Amino acid sequence: MKKTERSWFKKWLFSGVEEPEIAGGAHPRHQHPWWQVMCLTGVDYFSTLGYQPGIAFLAAGVLSPFATLVLVLLTLFGALPMYKRVAEESPHGDGSISMLERLLSRWKGKMLVLILLGFVATSFIITITLSAADATAHIVENPFIERSLPFLNHRIVVTIVLIGLLGAVFLKGFSEAIGLAVGIVALFLILNVVTITYGLYQIFGLHPEALSNWQAAIWKVPEVNGNLFWLIALSLFYFPKLALGLSGFETGVVVMPLVKSDVPEPEAHFTKTADNSLSDGEKRHLEGRIRNGKKLLAGAAFIMSGLLVGSSIITTMLIPAEEFREGGRAYGRALSYLTHEFFGTAFGTVYDFSTVAILWFAGASAMAGLLNIVPRYLPRYGMAPDWARATRPLVFVFTIICFTVTVLFRADVNSQGGAYATGVLALMTSAAVAVTISTRKKGIRSWPLFMLISIVFIFTTAVNIIEQPSGIKIASLFTLGIILASFVSRAMRTTELRIERIEFDEKAREFIDDLAEGEIRIVTNRREVGNVSEYRFKEHEKRIDNHIPSTDPIIFYEVELGDASEFTGGLFIRGVDVEGYKILRTESPAVPNAIAALLMHLRDNTGKIPHVYFGWSEGNPLMYLARYLLFGEGDTAPVTREILRQAEEDPELRPNVHVGG
Repeated sequence: MKKTERSWFKKWLFSGVEEPEIAGGAHPRHQHPWWQVMCLTGVDYFSTLGYQPGIAFLAAGVLSPFATLVLVLLTLFGALPMYKRVAEESPHGDGSISMLERLLSRWKGKMLVLILLGFVATSFIITITLSAADATAHIVENPFIERSLPFLNHRIVVTIVLIGLLGAVFLKGFSEAIGLAVGIVALFLILNVVTITYGLYQIFGLHPEALSNWQAAIWKVPEVNGNLFWLIALSLFYFPKLALGLSGFETGVVVMPLVKSDVPEPEAHFTKTADNSLSDGEKRHLEGRIRNGKKLLAGAAFIMSGLLVGSSIITTMLIPAEEFREGGRAYGRALSYLTHEFFGTAFGTVYDFSTVAILWFAGASAMAGLLNIVPRYLPRYGMAPDWARATRPLVFVFTIICFTVTVLFRADVNSQGGAYATGVLALMTSAAVAVTISTRKKGIRSWPLFMLISIVFIFTTAVNIIEQPSGIKIASLFTLGIILASFVSRAMRTTELRIERIEFDEKAREFIDDLAEGEIRIVTNRREVGNVSEYRFKEHEKRIDNHIPSTDPIIFYEVELGDASEFTGGLFIRGVDVEGYKILRTESPAVPNAIAALLMHLRDNTGKIPHVYFGWSEGNPLMYLARYLLFGEGDTAPVTREILRQAEEDPELRPNVHVGG
């Protein structure tokens, strides 16, 4: 086949097109210490401090610290152990989706993956657009910007520019994105620790009356009325409204291939052995990465838990209630309000800058998640172009999608909040269910705990859907779009060769070697009983219909249909001798592709142009086409011919297809 010289732009754009890491596959070229990758995933997780305390107070009022405590307990004793299990069972970046994929076979498993990818796209894309829109809101509402730079008061334009800058960082590379994330997260966390520490000093040191006033206010809440039971019940009731504070765990496991192991890698890392297993050195290397992946999850969870509790305490006790409401100075920026109150305009402005920076870059964890998870599924299913395994084209695609979403929602934070919460909670619910099923199957005694966690997440997701129905509608549109685009791509790519390798057993190799002297003639056959009478009849029929000389030997080729939902794979061809008739037998997801792959292999290895013989099929061509797309078989002859035409442009070098009868 002719190969055209790529321009420098195409070489740059498609550089890094390689198989994503799988069990027994190659790992990414650039890996980083776990704490650096934690910063990349944490820009989204930690950025919620910018608005979570305000959300908590508006939802629970003076009970906000208790509702936040419920959130923290679920984080540390629910989400964290759950995602540690995900890290153990899916250390190659597949996330919890792969755990559920293994529960169902064939098209059922792939449809489940596509639906879950719809929620992944909802969560990650909306994370990028919502965070950029929130950063824009902080920019255009800043008093200095309003006075000195009024031309920036165009939310859609500013948001698109911020998303474009985020995309530009990832076009440069993951290393640059991680380096930038470390700086942004370090500054933001330091400023928050300073503010929260000083706020606690105000409460317990300078103004202890704030604590006593808050305690009195708790028992005066009408629904509590001095009753401890109702205090706990109300805290549990308000918790689902704070669920955005759980974001970040799924991206933590999706980007695990970026985490460096604490065990040096062996010289020949992740090479497959005959039984498709890893060597002892490779296993230790993978276990080291899993340990560091767990450190990433635990580090982020403990840091965020401490900051959430501290921020909830100081904002609830030190900020007047009216300032939290829309129009108030603490609306959507409670910690920023306190920072300005504690340390003045200069320090407060630095805090605002760090908040804008982390909100802008919060989309980085989502972009990293998308760039890691999409190449693991859609190209492997044939449901995305092959270039979708490269980073830079995907960055362009996701950035354009984010531009579109921003315009459709007019860069409004509130209108995207429901979709964001729905995507996050749906992914965490699916992870909880996957871990529950997995631990129960393996007989792990803690499975009832994971079942309880699953029930909590199912309840939380249901409450969110009821209160914000727009979220599930938007997620459904994302899911429908992914399913339609995936099947269109599958249909367009289905006539690719699709066979990655061919292996022969000793007998099959012997049959092929016997053809070295004459023409190579392959007769396709759908085996019925496989006895000598069948092959005698088929040989006579094909020689008469296609005028094959009686002196030319033929080989029968029989392809049994495997899992038609798989897109690519290898062939293992066995040779069988039935009373002198030579038969090659194999299994493949698609019959025409297996035939075309063998013909191209024979041509390349013998230097001869092989001939293949078919009979005409009776039936509706459209029905045969549908059967081929869905089930891997149909009117085999014309499809085989089309696969060969695409695989070899030169008709003189193309294997010959004969149809008779």
